Amino acid sequence: MTLRRGLCKQYMKEQLPDYRELDGITKALMSVPERELHYFAIELTAAFRKQWDEKIIELFEWMIVTKSWWDTVDYISSECTGPYFKQFPKNRKRITGKWNRSDNFWLQRSSLLFQKNYKKETDTDLLTEYILRLAGSKEFFVQKAIGWVLREYSKTDAKWVVHFVKTHDLPALSKREALKRCV
Repeated sequence: MTLRRGLCKQYMKEQLPDYRELDGITKALMSVPERELHYFAIELTAAFRKQWDEKIIELFEWMIVTKSWWDTVDYISSECTGPYFKQFPKNRKRITGKWNRSDNFWLQRSSLLFQKNYKKETDTDLLTEYILRLAGSKEFFVQKAIGWVLREYSKTDAKWVVHFVKTHDLPALSKREALKRCV
């Protein structure tokens, strides 16, 4: 991974493409079987953060549902969707609400994880709504995401997380993950 990261950084310093080419390059990279190129697509997309427009979320959503796996979906959440919704907060509820109600569990996972690094900026009302809507899911990756986003928020407000877990019916996996740092 270190070699890949170094090559990515070097490429982006020396040959960063034009922003208008980003959609095509990202889709080409995400369409091949090599996972390293998927990671590069995410890093490349994130490198354009200052140039993002509101429509870039369409590319992010495409990336989430294309050759999905936990590592790429989680990486997209931390490097792309999380920062995007900070940059364009008026789109947050409309888009993440659609993802949360989707039949695609990777989009559901993303509706939870986009706030993972928000700390004090976490919208706990929105988080509560989304967790409770998905609390009955049998999908491992959704249950794990519930626990993970709560565990990350416990670093900011452990009391809130403990109270939340005690007062809501959550899957055992989600509870275990949520409370890992609270004991």
